[in-house]
Amino acid sequence: MSRPAAAPASGKPRGVIVSDLIELLRLAGPVVLSRLGIMVMGLTDAIVVGHFSARQLGFHAMAWAPTSVFVTVTVGLLVGTQVMGSRAMGAGRPHEAGAVLRRGVVYAFWLGVAGSVLLALGAPPLLHHVGIEKALADGATAPLIVFSLSLTPYALSVALSFWLEGLGRPGLVTVNMWVANLINLAVNLLLVPGVMGLPAMGAVGAAWATFVARTAFTIMLAVVIWRLKDARAMGVFDKPPRDRAAEKEQRRVGYGAGSSNLFEVSAFAGMSLVAGWLGGLNVAAWAVVLNVAGVIFMVPLGLATATAVQVARAHGARDPAGMSRAGWVSFGVTAVFALVVAVLLYPLRHLVAGAYTADPAAIALIGPALALTCLFLVPDAVQVVCAQALRARGEVWVPAGTHMVAYALIMGPLAWWLALPMKLGVDGIVWSVIVTSFAAAAMLLGRYRMLDRRA
Repeated sequence: MSRPAAAPASGKPRGVIVSDLIELLRLAGPVVLSRLGIMVMGLTDAIVVGHFSARQLGFHAMAWAPTSVFVTVTVGLLVGTQVMGSRAMGAGRPHEAGAVLRRGVVYAFWLGVAGSVLLALGAPPLLHHVGIEKALADGATAPLIVFSLSLTPYALSVALSFWLEGLGRPGLVTVNMWVANLINLAVNLLLVPGVMGLPAMGAVGAAWATFVARTAFTIMLAVVIWRLKDARAMGVFDKPPRDRAAEKEQRRVGYGAGSSNLFEVSAFAGMSLVAGWLGGLNVAAWAVVLNVAGVIFMVPLGLATATAVQVARAHGARDPAGMSRAGWVSFGVTAVFALVVAVLLYPLRHLVAGAYTADPAAIALIGPALALTCLFLVPDAVQVVCAQALRARGEVWVPAGTHMVAYALIMGPLAWWLALPMKLGVDGIVWSVIVTSFAAAAMLLGRYRMLDRRA
């Protein structure tokens, strides 16, 4: 439900800030749990596969690298569903939310189908022509094909969940996400090691578990929306008149976010390629580092969603002071959270590594890399929240340009140089992430401050 934007001219700026902070945490709590659920699904796969076989974990990580590009770009392209839904509620026009949902679902379906086809046809040959070991490429091909099949239900689930979150109802998404996680865990335990007479499928079994869980999640969300008491009032069941301007704006927001995500996730997928050039155990070590950082990243990602909802509401209500305040409150909360996690992770890094694998050689690579990971948690968290806040206030292409410079032009070449010619291995890859995260955060925060001054 939308709420009136608080006016700073009331004489109680501190109360307004506290009000925004409470609203941020109210929205962010369920969203964070939902995003953690997404990451825990991948974490479950990695842990089950890793304890089954470190080699199979390498196959799984290599298959996930190109898949993650399609997944993350799809998420970005559908951000317009969340932002436009929030703007409609902030402007006091709830009936327009149904049109936003319909556009988002149709768009998601075609994005999913296109992604499935492109990934299934293009990624396996690519794996065999990028210089990694043939055995690694062969082992990653089958799980990659299975991952591609789940892209369509995944895209639909993103559109449905974004719409609910944009309306300020993230709890409905969270509950169903964790049910999907239980389904994923059950299928993983059946298929990865092979029980009850089933063959041991390793990485392929984990990919099938992801497919089943994503499909179940999509169906559950569709039922939730169908049964909303105010679904009819929001136009969920009405075919809206054609609104080309609204369609264009919804896609435009998505294009900017999708471009940002493409640059960022492609760079991280490229890091998996660099790790592949270092050897199979290095791929597994990088997969663990990426997974740990990814689990932590889900909290800032949830805060980014809550921030976007608040900023978009203020945008719809034509409240520039509210847009600015919502952003800076969230940036501060995000930085404090990431700093606390970094302080906790450092002394626990070897324990965390042992949770993924019992292989001493792999743990020897993972421990030092996790120590370095602590250095990029704060800037990486702040940059994703700031980018989402900028999009919500109508600034679409600056985040995309920033991520192109940071992740495409800085991180990729730097990771290659540090890992291979400088012989720093996986640690070199992590150092490139540290430098890139600070650069991206500085550029995005500077732009947000510039818009504040103009307003």
